Amino acid sequence: MDLPNQLAKLARGAAQIISEAELADKLRRGRPLRVKLGVDPTSPDIHLGHTVVIRKLRDFQELGHQAVLIIGDFTALVGDPSGQSITRPQLTPDQVRVNAETYRDQAFKILEEARTEIVYNSSWLGKFAYEDVIRLNSRVTLQQLLQREDFRARVKNEQPIHAHEIQYPIMQGWDSVMVKADVELGGTDQLFNILLGRELQRDNDQPEQVVLLTPLLEGLDGEKKMSKSLGNYVALNDSPAEIFGKIMSISDQLMVRYYALLLSRDLPVGEHPLEAKKQLAAEIVATYHSRRAAQDARDQWTLRFSKKRLDEAELPVLPAQADDLVTLVVRGFALCGLQKSRAEASRLIKQGSVQLDREKLRDPTAQVALVANQILRLDKTHAVRIA
Repeated sequence: MDLPNQLAKLARGAAQIISEAELADKLRRGRPLRVKLGVDPTSPDIHLGHTVVIRKLRDFQELGHQAVLIIGDFTALVGDPSGQSITRPQLTPDQVRVNAETYRDQAFKILEEARTEIVYNSSWLGKFAYEDVIRLNSRVTLQQLLQREDFRARVKNEQPIHAHEIQYPIMQGWDSVMVKADVELGGTDQLFNILLGRELQRDNDQPEQVVLLTPLLEGLDGEKKMSKSLGNYVALNDSPAEIFGKIMSISDQLMVRYYALLLSRDLPVGEHPLEAKKQLAAEIVATYHSRRAAQDARDQWTLRFSKKRLDEAELPVLPAQADDLVTLVVRGFALCGLQKSRAEASRLIKQGSVQLDREKLRDPTAQVALVANQILRLDKTHAVRIA
């Protein structure tokens, strides 16, 4: 592929590149570039939000470049403060180790294994003596670190910034030095960290890495970025039925965004929104499971919702119980892998979306006694069976 087409492929879907001229210069040299992506195993799951930047790493691989996937088993002990208004809970080494074990297999659902170098940043950061930490810190000023938008916001709101959080961007920047990165990928919230990596490379007489940022994917709620902590995510390890059902629950407006960021193409022109959403859901299931699984999930969803034959469908099971309706609806969504607030559940009830054995229930405060074999429909795309 000639240089203009290479640049077009790599720039497609990118939010920002610093800079395209530097990237073009590196590509002209005709050697495989070392393209870095760091992921912290703060949970066992890679979700669709992560795949936006991982797919960009695959684009580099397809052009013959070397992917360097850094499993941040040391930085995960700190937790990336990017975009955080409060300090992240700290994980134990055992928790990080368990999470890291799942990341390789999930990443290789997208990446080409033969062109992926996997390294763990504990192999250098974990060997630092305190003297090494002091020496590395001396290269960065406190004023620099406090320029981070999230840190500035915390200072303004009189929220604490703990000293270990300030270390995170320095550690991420040092990763770039250790792997001699030519390019670093990240979401738009990673700009500060990656720019700091350029500075540390320059201080160590290395060529500065190119920064390539990808957009952040909104979660199922269509508002906040996809995050496990917010419960608005689709995990690669979710079952085909879970993935299909979650995708079918998104808004038509968000579907346009998902087509662009997850499939790298536009919404089909002239297609009915429901059919377009089924195609989107099926393709995502096929990518991370199989074509057969995608067809089965589609058929099952059609049985459950398009034909309204819920009594024959496989549904999550909610134990028979009595409680106010809004509480039961929140519990039902949790079984479907979605976190709904009581306010959201109440709104669905009032608008007539919630049905018990096809009878609409409109009073969120009503006391309801669920019994075995009933079907509680939560909205257009989610239902549970009572057992």
